[in-house]
Amino acid sequence: MPSTEKIEKVAALKERIEGSQALLLTEYRGLSVHDATELRRSLADEARFTVAKNTLLRRAAAEAGVEGLEDLLRGPTAVAFVRGDVVATAKRLVEAARKFPSLVIKGGFMEGKVLSAEEARALAELESREVMLSKVAGMLKSEMSRAANLFQALQSRFVGLMEALRDKKEGTAGSTDE
Repeated sequence: MPSTEKIEKVAALKERIEGSQALLLTEYRGLSVHDATELRRSLADEARFTVAKNTLLRRAAAEAGVEGLEDLLRGPTAVAFVRGDVVATAKRLVEAARKFPSLVIKGGFMEGKVLSAEEARALAELESREVMLSKVAGMLKSEMSRAANLFQALQSRFVGLMEALRDKKEGTAGSTDE
């Protein structure tokens, strides 16, 4: 029979899962309290880093409709519940894993898909959301400039043809008067 405390913990984990854009799971075995605190502070803006019991996390994930995490929930597990930029959080986790070799990225869950450890690390190699948005805006601006130049060229050709037609008519009108 589950205790009231465990039911409350599962409910809190479920709420965090549902309120997250992504989950990044790590193994923290060997990470000191000081190191874990430093990692939590580095993630404070984008994510909440929490150590959770695998059984409680499995139940919370099942209640939240998240499936496929069973393989990742082995051994000591800490989860980064990502509220903000997933790429920025992944970058900070990868940096922390370099700094603290005992921190191992196990995988993650994002947009209904379970991510392997390699896929979770690959998120860190993406550019930030702001950089990608500015690149898209730049591409759109260049396409709009090309379209504007094309329309201007068409308009110039049309005006040139109209002037040539007018000159031709004036030339034929002048030759019939003589």
